[in-house]
Amino acid sequence: MAEQHKTTHFGYKTVAEEQKAGMVRGVFDSVADNYDIMNDLMSLGIHRLWKRFAIELAGVRRGQRVLDLASGTGDLADRFADLVGPEGLVVMSDINNAMLSRGRDRMIDRGHAGNLDFAQIDAEALPFPDDTFDCITIAFGLRNVTHKERALAEMYRVLRPGGRALVLEFSKPTTKPLAKLYDLYSFSLLPKIGKLVAKDEESYRYLAESIRMHPDQQTLKGMMEAAGFERCDVHNLTGGIVAIHRGYKL
Repeated sequence: MAEQHKTTHFGYKTVAEEQKAGMVRGVFDSVADNYDIMNDLMSLGIHRLWKRFAIELAGVRRGQRVLDLASGTGDLADRFADLVGPEGLVVMSDINNAMLSRGRDRMIDRGHAGNLDFAQIDAEALPFPDDTFDCITIAFGLRNVTHKERALAEMYRVLRPGGRALVLEFSKPTTKPLAKLYDLYSFSLLPKIGKLVAKDEESYRYLAESIRMHPDQQTLKGMMEAAGFERCDVHNLTGGIVAIHRGYKL
């Protein structure tokens, strides 16, 4: 009997599970050079406010150890490195080498040294001992993970008791009029911006599709609770277009 291959989604496409990571890698290899400018254009700069609020919710303090997953060009890691001070440590990580390289160059240009490490790692298999970090964040990265439940379980495992994890991610708008307007923007305007600025329409079409395939607020909260997190809360931003999920390891 032929072996049955498990499938998953890549945007709206159904693909073999073992293919997805490589396909996602191809997307971010393509967009890496224009990643920061596209973030500003796509969100009209509002992504900076979303990330600032996530940093406030993280409550990172001097001397703590922080793991920033799917760090990209390092918006969160940059601020965390300031907050933990020379006694602390921030691990800036990404599964994609092109993104991590650009993030590392940016952090060096900003003068970070000593309390900032870099690691190319898979969120589904974190290479750290149990109870290592005080805080773990993943911003706009969880939707690209093939097995989200594995990533959440790994985040829980490497958190210290009393630690917290935050997931900043696109989510489901809370009103129908906003949802319709958001769909119009995502599928009509966003790919055109990608084509004009990044010379890559398909990657930004995938972005829109991957957002729609991501679990909504309550589903993701339930997934975090199933992974062991307690006192989970959800903070909707910009009408639920983005949400921050926070959970604790008690």
